[in-house]
Amino acid sequence: MENNTNPMQDNHGRGHNYLRISITEHCNLRCTYCMPAEGIALTPRAHLMTADEIVTIAKTFVKLGVTKIRLTGGEPLVRKDAKVIIEQLGKLGVELTLTTNGILVHEFIDTFKEAGITTLNVSIDSLQKDKFNQITRRNYFEKLIENLDLLEVNGFQVKLNVVVIKGFNDNEIIDFIEMTKDRNIQIRFIEFMPFDGNQWNKEKLVSYAEILSQVNTFYSEQNVERTQDKPNDTAKNHKIESYKGSFSVISSVTNPFCSTCNRIRLTADGKLKNCLFSNTETSLLDILRAGESIEPLIFQNIKSKHAMRGGMDDDAKFQNPLLFSQNRSMIKIGG
Repeated sequence: MENNTNPMQDNHGRGHNYLRISITEHCNLRCTYCMPAEGIALTPRAHLMTADEIVTIAKTFVKLGVTKIRLTGGEPLVRKDAKVIIEQLGKLGVELTLTTNGILVHEFIDTFKEAGITTLNVSIDSLQKDKFNQITRRNYFEKLIENLDLLEVNGFQVKLNVVVIKGFNDNEIIDFIEMTKDRNIQIRFIEFMPFDGNQWNKEKLVSYAEILSQVNTFYSEQNVERTQDKPNDTAKNHKIESYKGSFSVISSVTNPFCSTCNRIRLTADGKLKNCLFSNTETSLLDILRAGESIEPLIFQNIKSKHAMRGGMDDDAKFQNPLLFSQNRSMIKIGG
């Protein structure tokens, strides 16, 4: 039943207290599943949110009930005033975190600590240098591995995001899980999702069921535990008995978690998306710059949220390239 006293609740009874803010469309990698091979047309700087505008909009959401903010991109740490943004958001009294490719985190360790950040999601899709360079179209493998060690030494809880693509890195699933044997990290296997320009097709998909089948076969003599998921968690959590860390699967394609979704997204150009897969957006930045209240637009956007995957509520729709090509590429949405 709808609770009209909660302005951040949609028409399907879901409350929204988690805001993901993309602070840049720029990235120092060119991952194939995120960015089209030919690149993207970047939004002119004048149409992007300034640091002050990001903080102002974030404060409005916190007033309305947001308790967690995640910074994304592009790669959020390539933005020149990223430290200022992180420091200011760290003063809002919410759980602050970010998703990064890890290449620049050595420059931000003190900033993270001062802002109260304790957990980071780091994207890495292969533990093999050649494969890593192939999928990222860059050569930063050693720096990323070095920075993962640095984060652990400094006491950060690290979650590794791994987009699993059939025929590319699905033979590394066990290698990633073996990292959790002696390290308190979480591996998050993410099903390959369709976005504009990322050459998605169903044949490249490695499903939740396929991942677990491989895991259960390899660890047949050990206990693969299904651990408790947190409320509103996107991940289905597991661990190998006696291993220090854990692993999970984010099954947005084969087992979507839409019924408990509490997330809303703000793009770098100030547009609100109520679903990762939605092709409709609401511009908050234009209204903010006009000196008007953005709250009515926030309420309207959340109330219009579809029950499932931006209205693509069955597999036929979700696998229709004409529908997901109407959305942005992943790098322009925010990871």
